[in-house]
Amino acid sequence: MNEKKQKNMSNSVKDFNAYRSKMNDKILADNNKIIKRIFNLDTNAYTQGALDVKTKELLGLVASAVLRCDDCVKYHLETSYGLGLNKEEVVEALSIATLVGGTIVIPHLRRAYEYWDALESQSESS
Repeated sequence: MNEKKQKNMSNSVKDFNAYRSKMNDKILADNNKIIKRIFNLDTNAYTQGALDVKTKELLGLVASAVLRCDDCVKYHLETSYGLGLNKEEVVEALSIATLVGGTIVIPHLRRAYEYWDALESQSESS
């Protein structure tokens, strides 16, 4: 992969995280009890339980792909990457998402592959 493309991919990860962090701070600053509870529930749902954290992240990834939420897919891809899941495991989960969601999920599958490449590219350039 050429250096320019690698840098753009790495920037896409940084840009996504910066935007997500900025907007989450803004949303939570409004101090809405319901929204804060939803954020808290979301955070706690992915902690160790009867299912391990990696499995829960893959479940979140599949649900996000089927629901066609690109931001959610990116979040779960990055968390999965950080937990040490490999591309083969992630692709297998995404294949289930595509099977369940149908061909309408394919554009999101493309973006998921692109974001996973960006995560790997960022790791290589660090």
